[in-house]
Amino acid sequence: MGTKVRNIRMTPTKQSLINAFVSLVNKKDFDKILIADITNGAQVNRATFYAHFNDKYELLDYMINDSASTVIEKRTLGVVKFDQNNIIQLVLAVCDFHQPPNIQCRRSYLSLAPLLKEKMIIELKKYMLRSLDNILTEIEKNFYVSIYANIIHEAGYLWASGDTSFHKEEVAMKVSLLITEDISRISMNDIRI
Repeated sequence: MGTKVRNIRMTPTKQSLINAFVSLVNKKDFDKILIADITNGAQVNRATFYAHFNDKYELLDYMINDSASTVIEKRTLGVVKFDQNNIIQLVLAVCDFHQPPNIQCRRSYLSLAPLLKEKMIIELKKYMLRSLDNILTEIEKNFYVSIYANIIHEAGYLWASGDTSFHKEEVAMKVSLLITEDISRISMNDIRI
């Protein structure tokens, strides 16, 4: 199979495939969705689908990656900076990302939850790596970025799933304080063993 040409801009055809897929996920289990269902909903043929995506998994992956990075970009206003406000915005981005969708097929959403988590953590790690560039050493970044990304994700997910009675702003503030205070101790070499 030949290599697909990837166009960064969103074409109307690609958007119609995405819209058809979202509509289907709202109605039926992901495992039951066929390429024919997507192409029928988008009113395109199979060849057109395959010109954009290899399969429904690649379409899903594209959507989730785009969604995770977009919600972080929107919340942080595109500013990559390590401070309390941006940590708050990252937690709120996770809350937005995992906001319970208005879908009829709850099972379909739940089956996608692990993939959603994975993609959001990847985007959080990217952001944290860039924001901690001049604050931590490479060794420290490699250690702490994963921990912080998971803390941020877990806090936002707890709120979105209704597993905490805190308001999302309270959750975001608590996590931002936890992380910024920890970084402050690390960068000041206050950690005693």
